[in-house]
Amino acid sequence: MTLIHPTAIVDVSAEVDSSVTIGPYSVVGPHVRIGSGTRIGAHCVLEGHTTIGRDNQIFQFNSLGAIPQDKKYKGEPCELVIGDRNTIREFCTFNIGSPGDAGSTRLGDDNWIMAYVHLAHDCQIGNHTIFANNSQLAGHVHVGDWTILGGFTVVHQFVRIGAHSMTAMCSLLFADLPPFVMCQGQPAQARTMNFEGLKRRGFSAERLATVKGMHKALYRDGLTLDAAISQISALSQSHPEAQGDIEMMCAFLSHASAQRGIVR
Repeated sequence: MTLIHPTAIVDVSAEVDSSVTIGPYSVVGPHVRIGSGTRIGAHCVLEGHTTIGRDNQIFQFNSLGAIPQDKKYKGEPCELVIGDRNTIREFCTFNIGSPGDAGSTRLGDDNWIMAYVHLAHDCQIGNHTIFANNSQLAGHVHVGDWTILGGFTVVHQFVRIGAHSMTAMCSLLFADLPPFVMCQGQPAQARTMNFEGLKRRGFSAERLATVKGMHKALYRDGLTLDAAISQISALSQSHPEAQGDIEMMCAFLSHASAQRGIVR
């Protein structure tokens, strides 16, 4: 039998693995699916077309799968998909997607989501991220792997945040934040690259040198964005080990919004 507290309300149509724990007074709707080993705390509401993977720990007082805060939404069967081994602390609100985009809000695997985080409709979050307390993401935001958002970071709709980047506390993002970049301010400005985080993840000296070269091209040589992309691409000739990092940065910059640009 599932470990469901007698005060919890679980719809008979919900698909709940037998190893799932559900705490007191939580509510699970008919279109919810919960994978093995996941633990749901007290007073949580899981609704909508929500799929939750394996071995997640969801603390008390969370609202997951509610309809988007979008006046255009008319009841379409959009979804929220949460991967495996995520920690979701208290008072988080994750909304389902909207028909104006992918129709799906997604959180990947191995993420550490602290209290009061909001993921609006159609946000796409990668793996191994850390979102500190009160990080607030508007609709359609994309966040790459290993990103760290400082407390009270606010992200404007449609902004992209690159892998391995980091924001300081109370940062306000109106523009795309490239991979590896650390930013701060309202609006956010680039400060340096996330060298300490990269060292902790095992980046070699050659890869770190490449990231330093990217920083120089983007922020210190006074280049246009197109010229910076060309200079970064050329780094592959002298740093072949970092080819993947170079390709990731160039792909990100090539898709920068003409309206928003990148954090400078």
